[in-house]
Amino acid sequence: MPAEKMKIIVAYASAGSGHRRAAEAVYNYLKENCPKADIAIIDALEKANFFFRLLYTGGYAFLINHALWAWRLGFWITSIRWLNRATKFFNCWINRVNLNSFFGFLTRENPEIIISTHFLPSEIAAHLRNKRKIRSSITTVITDFGVHPFWVVEGTDTYIAACASTKQELIRQKVNAEKIRDTGIPIDLKFSRPYDKKALREKLGIPPDKFTVLVSTGSSSIGAIEDAAVLLCASMQVLVVCAQNKALYSRLRKKACPGIKLFGFVDNIEELMAVSDIIVAKPGGLTISESLSMGLFPIFITAIPGQETKNAQVLAENSVGLILNDVSSLKERISGLLDPDRIKAAKEAIDKLKRPMAVKELCDALCGDSLRASG
Repeated sequence: MPAEKMKIIVAYASAGSGHRRAAEAVYNYLKENCPKADIAIIDALEKANFFFRLLYTGGYAFLINHALWAWRLGFWITSIRWLNRATKFFNCWINRVNLNSFFGFLTRENPEIIISTHFLPSEIAAHLRNKRKIRSSITTVITDFGVHPFWVVEGTDTYIAACASTKQELIRQKVNAEKIRDTGIPIDLKFSRPYDKKALREKLGIPPDKFTVLVSTGSSSIGAIEDAAVLLCASMQVLVVCAQNKALYSRLRKKACPGIKLFGFVDNIEELMAVSDIIVAKPGGLTISESLSMGLFPIFITAIPGQETKNAQVLAENSVGLILNDVSSLKERISGLLDPDRIKAAKEAIDKLKRPMAVKELCDALCGDSLRASG
């Protein structure tokens, strides 16, 4: 009788696209390279009750767009160290009340390995393991360069950190250094491949020698993104990825600026990165990791207070990226980056920080040769 396959569950929570993209990168790599394993991917919120799922997925977008002060206050309160025990207890209690189906799912599946790219599945898995209801090894992938206290979950076996600075922050939060691997946030390997810039520019209709800026947005700060694109388009080629921002797409389309190429939701962001010289974006952990892997110098605008500002600060400490609160100086700051010495220094700083093979290092460490195809 053939031996049962080792069961691996990759879990995330769909509170922002970064957690999902990291989980998909891990899942896809494992499926391709570990055929001896039984691998599943799940959004924990799919097994939450309707109202909790709605609050979790929609609450963040509502706060950052309509009540940023409340988001800032909540992030600050939950980051106060002497309140950590109370805020974590309350957060865990809320999760356990509303995610009974996810509890049941993990208990039934009882996988050998759980890889979580959000602290919510990690907390539930660790609770079940501490209660001896599952025997899984738990790996928590921190999808930011800063570390909110909620990421630190008692019972986690391994933490995957974005960089050495992230590892040091985990250690400051009393995580055993032996449990931390600073191999980087896992991203799809398409961001590590070489691309023919000239051929891609021809394909996308971009002049071969024109300085090109990629402007990418999330679900907020439409005004800032719009202003940045219009400010730059007269002297540079600007690629604007609006994603789900239909209002931004519509407004820029009406302006009909000749130096702007507009995109809605795209599935070839790696090609747009490959033909660009600089990226202007919000400092999400996955966006940063993907950009650095492609060698793009990032400029951050209107970072959301909390995790995004922490991400930008960590990069600034590593001499990578610029933080702008006002886009009026954007053109001038980009011009200042074109000095050959600045370009060389920026490239060296990016090379030190980027982790293009993070997903391979993570999966190889967890699975080893025993789960790979023979021959």
